[in-house]
Amino acid sequence: MQLNTSLISVIIPCYNQAQFLDACLESVYSQTYRNWECLIINDGSNDDSEGIANTWVYKDSRFIYLQKENGGVSSARNLGLDRLKGDYIQFLDADDVLHPEKFELSLAEFVKSSNTQAVFSNFERFQHDLNETLPPYCLLNASRFNLKSVLCDWNSGFSIPIHCGLIRVNLFETVRFSEELTAQEDWLVWVKLFKNGCQSRFLDKPLAYYRINPNSRMRTKGIYEDQMQVIQMLKGVLDEDEYQEFIMVLISRYYESMVALKKKNADLEGAFAFRFTKLMKKIFKKLGLQ
Repeated sequence: MQLNTSLISVIIPCYNQAQFLDACLESVYSQTYRNWECLIINDGSNDDSEGIANTWVYKDSRFIYLQKENGGVSSARNLGLDRLKGDYIQFLDADDVLHPEKFELSLAEFVKSSNTQAVFSNFERFQHDLNETLPPYCLLNASRFNLKSVLCDWNSGFSIPIHCGLIRVNLFETVRFSEELTAQEDWLVWVKLFKNGCQSRFLDKPLAYYRINPNSRMRTKGIYEDQMQVIQMLKGVLDEDEYQEFIMVLISRYYESMVALKKKNADLEGAFAFRFTKLMKKIFKKLGLQ
């Protein structure tokens, strides 16, 4: 299929993110590549997400509004995967935005190799103003996009913002987001895609913008429980050797952190303030004041 006729399906789950939704949808509307559809999936919001979404639907028929009961970001994305009509998938969270040339430049990368199934761009961070961007929170390069790196380096100074990718739709024929998870669901999906042999290219340009949002799901208390659940789920995705290597990496990382913590405590114990406090506690205890 000729790239200039390919349809890109943008999937945007939205739950109570009305304050960011306009900027997000504007970044889709402003794309230099024009053949796209944008599925806005309202995941049971109780703010003005519906009103804002419908403003864009009335403005341009390429925007499609879908509403569902609240079920989490995974169920919203899965609804989008079930309803899309495109040849490529662009995931986008409602508080993030895209560079205007994201589609055009990413599609051009697919031309360079017929085996390419996904193109990942670099990204930058922002909080309020796109004119005041910050460097990415991790270093992305072409060597990152493989099963071993995604499996073993994830959450250790590396992760992939989901809107960095433009992905051929056939990669999701048998892959869906786990609706049991409230976070880390993208990690499991990336592992599945690269386990299935995803061939990718990396475009070292910041074509995705990641919003620093204090209310992000990544800052919730349940993230560690979800991470443990993903680790258990991976046993059903990987073969035995891959899973054993992965567990050994986790054990090694744990021991390295323990050694660093012990050293930090040893340095602290040698400090005068620490020794003075310890001495005072003994004195107070002897005097019956503690």
